[in-house]
Amino acid sequence: MTARAALLAALGLLSAVFAALWAWSLRAARARRPTAAELGVGFLTDFLDTLGIGSFAVTTALFKLLGLVADEDIPGTLNVGHAIPTFVEAFIFVAIVAVDGRTLVLMIAASVAGAWLGADFVSCLPRRRIQLGMGAALIVAAGFFLMKNLGLFPAGGDALGLSGARLAVGLAFNFVFGALMTLGIGAYAPCMILTSLLGMNPTTAFPIMMGSCAFLMPAASARFVRRGRYAPGPALGLTLGGAPAVLLAAYVVKSLPLTAVRWLVTAVVLYTAGAMIRSALVGKPAA
Repeated sequence: MTARAALLAALGLLSAVFAALWAWSLRAARARRPTAAELGVGFLTDFLDTLGIGSFAVTTALFKLLGLVADEDIPGTLNVGHAIPTFVEAFIFVAIVAVDGRTLVLMIAASVAGAWLGADFVSCLPRRRIQLGMGAALIVAAGFFLMKNLGLFPAGGDALGLSGARLAVGLAFNFVFGALMTLGIGAYAPCMILTSLLGMNPTTAFPIMMGSCAFLMPAASARFVRRGRYAPGPALGLTLGGAPAVLLAAYVVKSLPLTAVRWLVTAVVLYTAGAMIRSALVGKPAA
């Protein structure tokens, strides 16, 4: 069995186990059904994610602007709710995009380790620190959107894998990206920059990033669910709205002129970053 085939098999098993355990958790908690707004957020954000915009920053902005999720529960809701749509994305990109199997497996393992440690830390943070962290995360995301629109991303090379010192650097950074995802910083743009700077073909960022997210999000989600630091209804809305959106974007739409969308997203994300930081500075500290 090749590394890619083994990875897809593990992904299938993980997705089934995660779906079963989360369904049991939702029934035990008697979670409410998601609203139309929550389903719409899931559809829009995972549609854009599949086309390369990313989902975490946009979802955070919409949750904050629409008042759908308490600020301190947004990181957990992102990781839990986007997990199954990300499984679908990972299946698609791991199967069709060429990348060295050893590099892919090791990069995914590094991100999972980072997420496991990061989720344990973030799930214990008080509201004010989470608000400040997410505000900073949104500013970083807006910076990446600006870089993409202004053509400032590195061009990359032709390599499909890494070895030696470059592999070590890639693993170290993907560990950090996995940890930061638990605070709401999406991994797509950082992963695209990292793989390009290391001389890899920029398209390899898709299976590396999607595969990393698919494996790390259940690891992070377990911590958030166990501590009750997520919103079940909105998370379910992300899943039910997002999964069909991934298939629509990948197999029907395939591509769109996204520059104008990124400019709009940048403006919304920056506004939300300001609102998040303001909430942290003027609000009372949570117990």
